[in-house]
This record gives sequence, C-alpha cells and structure tokens, in this order.
Amino acid sequence: MSDLDSRLAKCFSAVFPALDPGEIREASHETVPGWDSLAALRLVAVVEEEFGAQIDLAELTDMVSFASIRDYLQRKVEAR
Repeated sequence: MSDLDSRLAKCFSAVFPALDPGEIREASHETVPGWDSLAALRLVAVVEEEFGAQIDLAELTDMVSFASIRDYLQRKVEAR
C-alpha cells in the first residue's frame, strides 16, 4: 500500500470506525452503512486536514469511493 493509500485509509478509519480495515480500499457510498451527506463532509474535512489540500466543492459529487478520492488526490499531487 502506498503512502497516499495508507494516509487515506487512516482518514476512512477515522470517519467510519466500524469499517473493517480490509474493506477500506473497496469502500464506496453504496457499500458503507452510514455514508450519507454528513459523513461525506466529515470525510472531506479529514482528508483536507491530512493532506493539506483544499478539495474543490465541484468535485465532491464525484468522490463516492476510496478509489475516486485516491484518484483525485493523485491528480492534485501531480499538479503540484
């Protein structure tokens, strides 16, 4: 697991503590009980704090899984 993946997994664990660590990389709003709009905002706040990045509000609707958030963060890192 890359450093980015590990840090993002830590964010998911903070917001969804009942989520099994083995399920985090496959997590999505469809598979995680309790992933509602409030949880999504908490997750974004935790991710922003962990990565020191401001997430575009227009991008929020596309951030519906671990993979989609990881992809977004990778694009942000490459753009720096």
